[in-house]
Amino acid sequence: MIPQYRIVIPARMASQRLPGKPLAALAGLSLLQHVYQCAVASAAHSVVIATDDTAIFEHAHGFGAEVVMTSLAHQSGSDRIAEVVRQLGWEDQSIVVNLQGDEPLMPTACLDQVATLLQSDPAADMASLYWPISNAVEALDPNVVKVVLAAAGNALFFSRSLLPYPRGWGSIEQALEQGLHWHRHVGLYAYRVGALKRFSELDPSPLELAEKLEQLRMLESGGRIAMAAACAYIPPGVDTPEDLERVENLILKNIK
Repeated sequence: MIPQYRIVIPARMASQRLPGKPLAALAGLSLLQHVYQCAVASAAHSVVIATDDTAIFEHAHGFGAEVVMTSLAHQSGSDRIAEVVRQLGWEDQSIVVNLQGDEPLMPTACLDQVATLLQSDPAADMASLYWPISNAVEALDPNVVKVVLAAAGNALFFSRSLLPYPRGWGSIEQALEQGLHWHRHVGLYAYRVGALKRFSELDPSPLELAEKLEQLRMLESGGRIAMAAACAYIPPGVDTPEDLERVENLILKNIK
């Protein structure tokens, strides 16, 4: 049974590789509106866009979204969402899902899945998803975040490096043949609101600063992140003009 949960979409203009990204045109709509449509198609009982930019605020209002203005000072989407839950007075035990504003192809089933995963693990503070890595190119790519899992299914560590390192085999291909697994972390999070508030009150941790991965702040402070294989493939998001063109082609192909 899918629990009651909310979605917050953090959106900001300051993208180095694609300035003005949320408002970029994509198959007749903005990138942000495509993401919003994914969110409202899920079982979430509310969807909020969180931004620090008046142009985004006005644009989102224009297509009927609920929007909350937040501080310019936030360094991560999680910190921005923490401000939203405080502004709106959401209860500590309620569940909120962070849908990043550059994920227009997010399967709605995965949004419901990550909220259900968190609800099913009372000891977890957060939940997230992964997808199997099947080749050396992806395993070695520092832009592909790897998650190492405990036997119980919770996250042990996240890294841009090759973790685990296949010292016992001559190559990644041999390690894969012998049953060693790597997992690509999917940046889709569900939080318990109380845990998110506590998270946002912590300073960025040394591991987080080293890897540029905010979820390490939760692990380093003793939090538990429940993990599961995504129930559907989640395509890469939009970071560059080339990504925008790739995603537009996919959307137009599916419309035909």
